[in-house]
Amino acid sequence: MRRSPIRALVIPGALVLLVVLVALAAPILPLADPVRQDVANRLAGPSAAHWLGQDEYGRDVLSRIIWGARVSLTVAALAAALAAVVGTLLGILGGYFRGLVELVTVRVAEIVLCFPPLLLALLVVTLLGPGAGTLVFSLAILFAPGFARVAYAETLSARALDYVTAQQALGARTRRILFLTLLPNIAPPLIVQFSLTVAAAMVLESGLSFLGLGVVPPSPSWGLMIRGARASMEQAPLLLFWPCLALTGTVLLLNLLCDRLRDALDPRGKAAGRPGFLGRLVALPPAPEPRQAPGLLTVDGLTLSVPGPQGPIEVVRDVGFTLAPGETLAIVGESGSGKTLTGLAVMGLLPAAVKPVAGSILFTARDGRVRDLLRLPEAEMRALRGRDLAMIFQDPSSSLNPLLRIGSQLAETLRAHGVRDGVRDRVVGLLRQVGLPDPERAADAYPHEISGGQRQRVMIAAAIANGPRLLLADEPTTALDVTVQAQILALLAELKCAEGGMGMAFVTHNLAVVGEIADRVLVMYAGEVVEEGPVADVFAAPRHPYTAALIASMPEGDAERLTAIPGAVPQPWAMPAGCRFAPRCTLAADACRATAPALSEVAPGRSSRCLRWEEVA
Repeated sequence: MRRSPIRALVIPGALVLLVVLVALAAPILPLADPVRQDVANRLAGPSAAHWLGQDEYGRDVLSRIIWGARVSLTVAALAAALAAVVGTLLGILGGYFRGLVELVTVRVAEIVLCFPPLLLALLVVTLLGPGAGTLVFSLAILFAPGFARVAYAETLSARALDYVTAQQALGARTRRILFLTLLPNIAPPLIVQFSLTVAAAMVLESGLSFLGLGVVPPSPSWGLMIRGARASMEQAPLLLFWPCLALTGTVLLLNLLCDRLRDALDPRGKAAGRPGFLGRLVALPPAPEPRQAPGLLTVDGLTLSVPGPQGPIEVVRDVGFTLAPGETLAIVGESGSGKTLTGLAVMGLLPAAVKPVAGSILFTARDGRVRDLLRLPEAEMRALRGRDLAMIFQDPSSSLNPLLRIGSQLAETLRAHGVRDGVRDRVVGLLRQVGLPDPERAADAYPHEISGGQRQRVMIAAAIANGPRLLLADEPTTALDVTVQAQILALLAELKCAEGGMGMAFVTHNLAVVGEIADRVLVMYAGEVVEEGPVADVFAAPRHPYTAALIASMPEGDAERLTAIPGAVPQPWAMPAGCRFAPRCTLAADACRATAPALSEVAPGRSSRCLRWEEVA
């Protein structure tokens, strides 16, 4: 299984800690005096008394390496700490107050970025004289603007969030908001910036010392050692090798620690990357034998989990259904029922935190081969997406690239699957097929230049561009008005007939839409399938209390008075014992709360997860 980001910190963290501890312990280690000269034995090679040899003045190289680490790390850490304090303060003040404060803090600090770093450091050292104290001051000036920019950007993102507004509404003092509310929430990127700054400061300190403007001889410094070894590198090349190795190794360790620290602190970093094919194979057991012969799509025993403080939490459990060519299956349920996650599992696009732990998704591609999409290598999965498998997402505004013209995005979809000739004509034809007026003009337009309904038609055009065998539609009409919604539903029905044999899974919470477009309906609640059957039969005689409650709450139904479902869908980590719908069910009995019912067949082609399905009105 994939290592957690925290565990990945152990090895680089331990190595960096070892370097720091050795440097700090230099005064108590049995080392030779790092400044004691033995000119008679200058340039001597490694020996029992001097493991790494002696330098151009006969000083012990190992001792100077360790004492030099002490100097370099101290200067770099102090400079990074000073830069972090000053830069973070400037960035938070500028990002929170904006206006004149932003000009005086962040914008003035950014002036420093206009100067070449080494030249600016040379100027400060020349004015104040060489020495470790001057180095700390000059390096802090160089790196403070970097902290200011990071803190400023993060503060701008966080200052308008609800938790900051709530503090303001409560009358909290400004300093409390800045340092107890904002600062802890923007700390992760600042910690990573600090780690990077320590590594960069070590390199710059060594460079300045090499030029004679840093640490003053005879104090040991890696930069001074490299400078001294340069003159005798032909007679004793190891004198140049050891300080270069120490500097390079320490910087690489710090950079490795930064990478792992970023993964641990930032969920958008590599820790949030999609698990590889091998990781999925390890996490998934062998595919179970399918309960039914695969048609177009057979989902069997699909279980998805997310990590929790007490172990994995199942957000989708034992979901199974089939979809035949030319059939439309509606997947319905309230928000949090697992509808979208089930669709994303079919597409192989699950969020990084969600992992399949059981089940199979058997899909029959146009070449006739049956593939298990859960265990398919990413390269093969990518070849199916957009060609055999396609998906229409809920929000076309966020699904279309705002910087590319409509035609370019559709053309990219075609070229990704080998279409090279007549791409422009094919794009215009697709836009005409989905009912866009003036498709030539629409192909040259940007997404913001067309309406929401037209953007959704563009998304449908992209989905059907390569004639998919399976189309997943994730609430494609939610943000549209009633008129446009009816047009989109009619368009999808027409396209399904025109494509011939294309199956469609339609995810929605609107039962009125289900009645218009679907052949069968799959009702999900709290990550489980609770009822399945033909649309007409389920609407006429539901066999689960949740389905009946959904129908009763539908404004388009025949009921004289709407009935609200009490309570809410339980959170994945707080599922009730027994039937998950029992706390909201008017028919729930003690047996329902004690026993989790299985999904069982209640009539030909119909199934229900209810112990009292016969009593459901």
